[in-house]
Amino acid sequence: MTVVDEFLARVASSSAIATRPEDATGLRAAVATIVREGAGGGEVLFIKRADRESDPWSGHMAFPGGRRNPTDATLLETATREALEEIGLDLAAHARAVARLPDVMPYARMPHPLTVTAFVFALTTDAPLTLNEEVADVVWAPLPAVLANEGATRFLWQKDGLDLDLPALNVRGHVIWGLTYRMVELLREAAR
Repeated sequence: MTVVDEFLARVASSSAIATRPEDATGLRAAVATIVREGAGGGEVLFIKRADRESDPWSGHMAFPGGRRNPTDATLLETATREALEEIGLDLAAHARAVARLPDVMPYARMPHPLTVTAFVFALTTDAPLTLNEEVADVVWAPLPAVLANEGATRFLWQKDGLDLDLPALNVRGHVIWGLTYRMVELLREAAR
């Protein structure tokens, strides 16, 4: 059994996909946490968001995802659609959904409350990635290192006159913090 197989078995047993009803009220978003067995072992995919003035997470490291459209029947469909739009990866054809992590909300003040749901996907076949204008780069990070919190660091976030010293993770020179870091923590908890 590979590292990815063991990880997926633990995550699937701790968090089923459809255990919680979906709340149709408020703004919702969904992301895809994609894992695969790479040449060097288990890997998890992060994107670096492009620098865009209209994006509150401009330049941040994240999982592919975004806001739910009225045409999305479920949040799982949102995560699948967003992965296809942002990185050109058809999760319906090249992956299987394994688990749904607990919902999280950004700490940053936004005009309207936003709830984000992360779904874990296992990549079953490799496919080329095609990045859209929202994504500057893709990083496949070593899954065991991410789960072990290797590269733990701190991130100083300055907002509205406040200085916040936040936990973060340095992955191949990219700092993961904030909402994505909290989702990584949920991933670690589910994999225990």
